[in-house]
Amino acid sequence: MNNEHSNLQSTEARILQAAEKEFFEKGYAGARTVSIAEAAGVTHAMLHYYFRTKDKLFEQIVAGKINMLGDIILSAIGDGNLPLEERIRQGVERHFDFIAANRDLPRFIVNEVLSRPNHIEIMKRNALHIVNSLLGSLQREIDEYAARGLCRKVDARMLLIDIVSLNVFPFMAAPIVYSAIGDSYSNYDEFLAMRKKENVETILNKLKIQRPC
Repeated sequence: MNNEHSNLQSTEARILQAAEKEFFEKGYAGARTVSIAEAAGVTHAMLHYYFRTKDKLFEQIVAGKINMLGDIILSAIGDGNLPLEERIRQGVERHFDFIAANRDLPRFIVNEVLSRPNHIEIMKRNALHIVNSLLGSLQREIDEYAARGLCRKVDARMLLIDIVSLNVFPFMAAPIVYSAIGDSYSNYDEFLAMRKKENVETILNKLKIQRPC
């Protein structure tokens, strides 16, 4: 029984991995379930047995990425055992690292939103609970710090948009940025490491967090 369950999980994981590659490379419209099944080493009928439709497969890919990102950010910013400054720092760094590990994701999401607006609802539905979980408590804490003169009073929603914008841009515009920096860095990864550090400092400077006495 355990072996059967393990095999089912393994097959599902292979399909999802193949589907992610197909969707990211070709977009939703260009992706073919036949190609996904072939890459996963399963029959077309078996793929439909697991995921029914191309839409369902797409939704699972998007939901999986958004939930993974949410867990990463919430585990940092939502950790009440750490000072606010350190949580913000870790939140920015972990979000940057997630994008670095999924470099095709931002461009894929933007392309899908522009070409298939109905996909906005799928993404919104999966992201909403993460945003709501994060923003309420973060805004209260920022307000408390600001009332004590320990940081600037900022809108947590705008702060989140700042973080996403700063972190996503180097990957969305990688060809342009890489051309612009020329030989300034030995490779693009060196540039990204410096960009991550700059993004952290930019966000912390906006907040101007001071240590409580």
